[in-house]
Amino acid sequence: MEKGQRKFLNFGSISGILPRSIAETIRMNPAQVILYGSTLCVLIAVHFSMKLLSDHVLNWKKPKEQKAIIIIILMAPLYAVDSYVGLINFFGSEVFFTLLDSIKECYEALVIAKFLSLMYSYLNISLSKNIVPDEIKGREIHHSFPMTFFQPHTTRLDHHTLKLLKNWTWQFVVIRPVCSILMIALQYFEVYPTWVSWTITIILNISVSLALYSLVVFYHVFAKELAPHKPLAKFLCIKGIVFFCFWQGIVLELLVSMGIIQSRYSWLPVERIEEGYQNILVCVEMVFFSIYQRHAYSAAPYKISSAPSDKKSK
Repeated sequence: MEKGQRKFLNFGSISGILPRSIAETIRMNPAQVILYGSTLCVLIAVHFSMKLLSDHVLNWKKPKEQKAIIIIILMAPLYAVDSYVGLINFFGSEVFFTLLDSIKECYEALVIAKFLSLMYSYLNISLSKNIVPDEIKGREIHHSFPMTFFQPHTTRLDHHTLKLLKNWTWQFVVIRPVCSILMIALQYFEVYPTWVSWTITIILNISVSLALYSLVVFYHVFAKELAPHKPLAKFLCIKGIVFFCFWQGIVLELLVSMGIIQSRYSWLPVERIEEGYQNILVCVEMVFFSIYQRHAYSAAPYKISSAPSDKKSK
């Protein structure tokens, strides 16, 4: 083929040379590529999460701990499926998208509470039965700004302070669903002014910050005892999902306000494009988090713990 003719090499000639599957892939429009790619990501995330879940079920040695772990590891597939539904129903109503976001965020609140319960299980703490091991009583808890406005800089660990940390975590479990129901109701009746939206956003940010703060304080107090259980890896797994979903949403809003993300069509609101980008990113990210969870929440410790008892029984 001469040099001049190469300029006119069209897709028809390429499709005749390439394998059929590759040629069909090239023919797909961007929307189809996004849909198939997101579908693959969701399937991978669900696969790894279900594999980890089945590992725990097949090595069911400590129900109290593993029930909390199962709830936590279901966070990644739930986020992936939830975002995928939003991506498929791209032209859903504002109430529909608020409902999808609320499902993720309410589950996030439950996961944070269950993470604290998991840490309590590792330390053999039971506030309901008033069980606090003597060796951990009296430890110093150092509060940082801005909590020093409400608490002394240094307090001693006892039943009361442990209960306070638990309440700081569980308040988000209550506030998040209440705010979600309120948001959905206001949007459904088309009574949702900007000041209400900002007020709810501020309340939720304060609430989730307080819940995460209590987990950080708890980790610092018991870092030595919790070290064998890889608490930092477990916490980062949850914090990472929350962090990416929240801050990439903020970044996308900024890109919209700066005019970098725009809609080329009058019938397509730019908010829908922003929501679409968010859902695509979440689908992709949950693949990595579902893989990371296999390390952070591995069922291996429960397999190992069963070995001595098995030998004794023999």
